[in-house]
Parts: sequence; structure tokens; C-alpha cells
Amino acid sequence: MERLRPRARAARTLHTGLPRLLRLPWPLLRPGRLRLPRTRQGRRRAVQAVMLGCVLALLPATWMNATAAERVRTVADAPAAPVGLVFGAGLNGSRPSPYLAHRLDAAAELYRAGRIRVVLVTGDNSRTDYDEPDAMRGYLTARGVPDGRIVSDYAGFDTWDSCARAKRIFGVDRALLISQGFHIRRALALCETAGLDAYGVSVAERRDVTWWYGGVRELAAAGKAALDATVRPDPHFLGPQEPGVAQALGG
Repeated sequence: MERLRPRARAARTLHTGLPRLLRLPWPLLRPGRLRLPRTRQGRRRAVQAVMLGCVLALLPATWMNATAAERVRTVADAPAAPVGLVFGAGLNGSRPSPYLAHRLDAAAELYRAGRIRVVLVTGDNSRTDYDEPDAMRGYLTARGVPDGRIVSDYAGFDTWDSCARAKRIFGVDRALLISQGFHIRRALALCETAGLDAYGVSVAERRDVTWWYGGVRELAAAGKAALDATVRPDPHFLGPQEPGVAQALGG
């Protein structure tokens, strides 16, 4: 034991010499043991740090909900708009995934009801063997939406890209955004930031594992959305303006 005392004194001297800011009350990891703060002040600081971290983590989601709360509708009570914007949600082989199919079903219903006149399908076609927009187009035409009323955006790689390109490339000013409830608020917040006058149509889904996963994923995606809304970066691919929406509306 006597041999350990000089080492202990040296460690104590080093600790007291550190700036006060560095002596945070986080648990110290040691081999085989977790040591929590022992003093009341240390425990209080640890709780405060955890609470602050939770608040900061939830701020983007709070911003999204506050921005979009008054603009979420269902298929039954959605207002009329020239364009329905359907976001990609993955493929099963060459066919839309179930969640994407439900979005497209809602778009077809809105078109038949006269709530939208043109459907802009936006998704990922970053490689030749993966083409969300063409799969979405085929699904819609099979359900009665005329091909001439469908416009494809092949560079909607994420929600911000889809919103920014709808405004800057396709000239969309007013639209109904069509997606599941866990995603629609983020889509609304980003599309309004991009300059669209938009309402969101929340597609009903049963609360299965995929739905809960989507909800948890949105907490992480909210941070990126807040950054995109602040920085407003160019989409991954911008390209020239396209007249497809204007031509479809005029047809």
C-alpha cells in the first residue's frame, strides 16, 4: 500500500491543477466499474447536463411540429391545389413498397376527386437499376391517372432536394404534399422553407414496426432538416429548369 501513495498524491495534484471547466460530472469509466458522481453538486450537474441534452435533441422536432401543425390534413378534407407532390419511399424490386403504394393510392384518390390536377412524383434514380419515379408513374397510370398528368423528378434524393427542386426546377408554387404522418411535418417544414405554399396530406397507416421505426427515424432526421432549413443548400443535382408541370397544367 505504501508504494501506491505517491502515485495517488500525483493523481490528486493533477486533478486539482485542471481547469474547473474540465472537471465535468459525467460518470468515469474504469475497467470493470462505472463510477457515478458522489457529491450532491456533481449529481445535480449530471442531471442538468442530461436534461439540456434532451432539450437540444428535441428542438428540431419541436420546430417541425410548430411549423406544420395547422397545415396537416387527410385525404377527405385536403384543400384543392394544382399539384400533388408524392415523395419516394423505397421499392420492392421494381414495384413501390407498401408505404409508397399507400401514398400513391392517396394521390390517385385526390386526382379523381379533383383536388389536384397534376402529380409530381419525386424519388431516387441515382443508378440504372433503381428507378422510383418510373415505378410511381406506372402505379398511378394503372389506377387511372393519365400519363400526361404525371411529372417525374428523378433527382429527389431526400426531402429537402424534392422540395427545393419542386420550386426551383419545376416551378411549383402551391401543392399538396402526400406522405405518412410521421414524415409529413418534416416535408411541410422543408417545402415551406423552399418557398412552396403547401398543405400536407397525412396517409393513414396501421401502427406496425415500420411505422414506429419511421417515427424514431424522424427524430434523427429532424436535426438534418433544421440544418437544411438554416443553410438552404443547393440540391445534390440542380440542373436546368423543366417545363413539365406547367405543360401538364396547361394540357
